[in-house]
Amino acid sequence: MSALQPPKTESTTYTLAARLLVQTGTPVSDHIELYVQTLGGFRVWRHDEEIATTAWGREKAIHLFQFFITMRRQYVHKEQIMDRLWPELDLDKGDRDFKVALNSINKALEPEREPRTDPRFVKRYGLAYGIDFEHVWLDTEVMEQLIAAANQIMLEKQGNVELAIACYDAAVKLYHGDYLPERRYEDWTSAERERLQLLALNTMTTLADLLLRRTPLESVRLAQRVLAVDPVWEDAYRVLMRAFVAQNNRPKALHVYERCVAVLDEEFGVEPLPETTTLYEQIHQGVDVLAE
Repeated sequence: MSALQPPKTESTTYTLAARLLVQTGTPVSDHIELYVQTLGGFRVWRHDEEIATTAWGREKAIHLFQFFITMRRQYVHKEQIMDRLWPELDLDKGDRDFKVALNSINKALEPEREPRTDPRFVKRYGLAYGIDFEHVWLDTEVMEQLIAAANQIMLEKQGNVELAIACYDAAVKLYHGDYLPERRYEDWTSAERERLQLLALNTMTTLADLLLRRTPLESVRLAQRVLAVDPVWEDAYRVLMRAFVAQNNRPKALHVYERCVAVLDEEFGVEPLPETTTLYEQIHQGVDVLAE
């Protein structure tokens, strides 16, 4: 379907994701012109050339573009945008700064656009503005598409588990870290950041579980990555325990349970879930906890 030309620094990840999406029947654009990374840090490529920070002209332009990206396919009224981004400015100053920032965005994204022609990426409907994603590759959106495709495969009785694993793995590789960490203290990014983190941690845990018999070392790495972000993620403790059993290291698996008990007690004053304690007892008794 798609002959994508991804940014050179991310070529393997982008190309693999596109190929997997095509295999799952997910529509993929044939004409991607803009690649946007928001996970773990904000970066934008125009075809295979990264847009330098200086090309945006001013910080407010980056700020505004990140807001558009966060809203995804929603078009937001200009006054609402100004109120969310620059509430300290009066209406006239906010309107002036909005126009300057919008012009800077269009110049950064389309430096060769002819005068008096409509922008290709930022669209306006009345007084509402947003991004036209027809030619835009957004990491968060692709991550969600990969996860949704994998979830659907896992629901099918004769689903291709290997393809699902590949989709989950590609999604995890797109998650370089928190959503727009540069805007960590902006209220309009917090809900999206938390949602994507939850989605990523769930996916890492699911993938770790699927890899227990295939590559237990990778299961260990994924579970530990989850716990590094959220030390009370109990599902990850159970996967980690089973992963160490798969490596013939029952003592370490038992130690993971003890760590889980200590963390939950310290954080919430509660005991592990019954299924976690049952798993601990089974490992202690030498039961095969990897049986499918």
